This record gives sequence, structure tokens and C-alpha cells, in this order.
Amino acid sequence: MAFGIKRAELTAWKSEVNSGNIAFLTHFWYDPRFPHEKSVTKVGCRDIQRLIQWGKRYGLRKEWIHERDAYPHFDLIGDKQREIMKLEGRSEDLKKFL
Repeated sequence: MAFGIKRAELTAWKSEVNSGNIAFLTHFWYDPRFPHEKSVTKVGCRDIQRLIQWGKRYGLRKEWIHERDAYPHFDLIGDKQREIMKLEGRSEDLKKFL
């Protein structure tokens, strides 16, 4: 379940995804399968090949792409989320979830 996100943030992310850009959206999140995690980052791009290539740089497999609602994306959580966000220069996005 997602929460703590503003409509403008979601709209901006969707616009970036639709434009074929690699777009990041981090929000509070709860899933009982991952009880110690507080957030998820959705990394999306409408251009599936571009998203696959981006994911390969971080060891993400194309099978992990969620292709629903016209917004293909990877879900990043836990250590992998923190590692990738740091490498992407987006560590600030995670500070509110510490």
C-alpha cells in the first residue's frame, strides 16, 4: 500500500515516464512481506528497452519490470534501493524515510 505522496509528484512521474525518460518516484509504503522497509522507489520509463538497459547497470532483470497501467517500472526496496539511489545521486529522496 502506498501513501504519503502528493498528486503533483505522481502526475510529474507519470509525465516523465510517458516522455520516455527514466523517472524516479519514492514514497512511503507498507507490505507485510517486507516489514522492516518503509519506502519503495518506482523507476519507470515508457521505452521498455531503455528501462531494461538502465536496470542492467544495477543487476536488475527485465522480468522484474511491472508492466501495468501504461507505466512500466522497477520497484526498488531495501538495500538495493539505497545502493541505486546513492549511485544515481538521489540519496536525498530517501532521507524522509529514515
